[in-house]
Amino acid sequence: MTTDADFDLIIRNGTVVDGLGAPPRTADVAVRNGVIAEVGTVSGTAAREVDATGLLVTPGFVDLHTHYDGQAIWSERLTPSSAHGVTTAVMGNCGVGFAPCRPQDHEVLVDVMAGVEDIPGVVMVDGLPWTWETFPEFLDALDARRRDIDVAAFLPHSPLRVYVMGQRGVDLEPAAPEDLALMRKLAAEAVQVGALGFATSRFTIHKSESGRPIPSYDAGYAEIEAIARGLDDAGGGLIQFVPDLVAGDYQPVLQTVFDVAADVGLPVTFTLAIGNAGPPFFLDALTMVEKANADGGDITAQIFPRPIGLVLGLELSGNPFVLYPSYQEIADLPLDQRVDEMRKPEVRQRILSDAPGEGHPLMFAAQLWDFMFPLGEPPNYEPDPADSIGARARARGVSPLEEAYDRVLDDDGRAMLLVTLANYRDNSLDTVAELIRRDDVVLGLGDGGAHYGMICDASFPTYMLTHWVRDRASGRLSIAEAVRELTSVPARVAGLHDRGRIAKGYKADLNVIDADRLTLHRPVVAHDLPAGGRRLDQTADGYVATIVSGEIIAENGVPTPARPGKLVRGRQPEPEGAA
Repeated sequence: MTTDADFDLIIRNGTVVDGLGAPPRTADVAVRNGVIAEVGTVSGTAAREVDATGLLVTPGFVDLHTHYDGQAIWSERLTPSSAHGVTTAVMGNCGVGFAPCRPQDHEVLVDVMAGVEDIPGVVMVDGLPWTWETFPEFLDALDARRRDIDVAAFLPHSPLRVYVMGQRGVDLEPAAPEDLALMRKLAAEAVQVGALGFATSRFTIHKSESGRPIPSYDAGYAEIEAIARGLDDAGGGLIQFVPDLVAGDYQPVLQTVFDVAADVGLPVTFTLAIGNAGPPFFLDALTMVEKANADGGDITAQIFPRPIGLVLGLELSGNPFVLYPSYQEIADLPLDQRVDEMRKPEVRQRILSDAPGEGHPLMFAAQLWDFMFPLGEPPNYEPDPADSIGARARARGVSPLEEAYDRVLDDDGRAMLLVTLANYRDNSLDTVAELIRRDDVVLGLGDGGAHYGMICDASFPTYMLTHWVRDRASGRLSIAEAVRELTSVPARVAGLHDRGRIAKGYKADLNVIDADRLTLHRPVVAHDLPAGGRRLDQTADGYVATIVSGEIIAENGVPTPARPGKLVRGRQPEPEGAA
């Protein structure tokens, strides 16, 4: 920005939360040429000033686990994330994505993303131009587009495997020595052009839409090591991993990844879920992390700060009756007509007397009655067990199926139900409260850009600042602690050392927040994907301004025309001379 002013932007008199955990303090923040120029009492003028008296000023939030691989191509706005203060989103997680990919394998990757990440195939077919084949070409395609926030990317394992091995990779055949050599070469190439590392998954539920395990599912030590050594050949990078969380004993495969990381000398971040009941396998995993780190490793467990779960409803991908043949007879009717049908006594009786057929593995959750709750306005993500569908049914003297039937018809069929699949141990988030504070745990798993009809978890930064800082009766975090977990901690894990804190020389990604007014709203259904595709979206009040590289991308929840977001190519060092 070229003006006669001393700075491009000054945020005046805000309560600055620096991102490192220091006590908040009143200060001005001045920005010049996309970086923070001064923090303190700032004299001089600016092309734009923001009065932040009584407001929080934080670094922009860093989200380590998103799937904006497609949305970053077809949209200039990465919502919901950018509506909740996120200014950097890392994608390519779970080892799924769209590059590298030969033209003959487009359908394979669409099938994988449709199954694993609940992105309708027609959305990808209509929204992706496929102007790339290699991973470097995909990054160039990302780099050529305008968007509101920054993105960074992992090299995803499943596309890499299919690119190298073709149908053998899809069929889960072991990689031959020549396959391993090529994977290593391509991994090095990916880091050289800007990959943060590589991502892979062994999660049983991660299946393609056609029902097959994803290509990376059964990859062994040698294959993971070859890719890791490729990263190391080009200077290093982060390994992101999803173990088989539904397996009773997922520690052996987790140990495999830890051993590779130790042999090669790379950091690892992996998905950790807390079982609602049963043996505390998560504690075994954390013991493994402690041992690995004590031996010189750099391992972090990613946890989600509210229940890992699903949102169900008649407008969404799943509901308690979605696998029932009698419901499927009317499932394609417009919502209002479907609701009218379901309110007819004979249709109600027919559906309630039916039994579910086969379907998506996640749909087993559609009848976990004691872990299913109405999701109202404002949404309650730590609900009272007495509000579960099971408990409500017992109180009414009806079956849980009847109670669920009535609840999905609320709000003329637009009602939503939350299923708490994990992290809701002993009917609370108390265990999550303990883990958030650990140095070997990092926040993640918001999944923005995916699970469009099942999940809307990219709003978790707002939940951190409302539920965990302001509203929870016990186990609350200080604002300094919460902001640190949303900024400098994930930035460090990703290797993005140029952001995540408010200090001179750091990237001017900032939020100005009215903490008293901060409110998270219930998800809503939007039809703004390519081909008119449906997705869940979620908004919040209280974000006075969100700033990326010194430009305001949203004011009071309303996006501006500014699109300063860039592709972050690779790990970033701390700024020279930073204070």
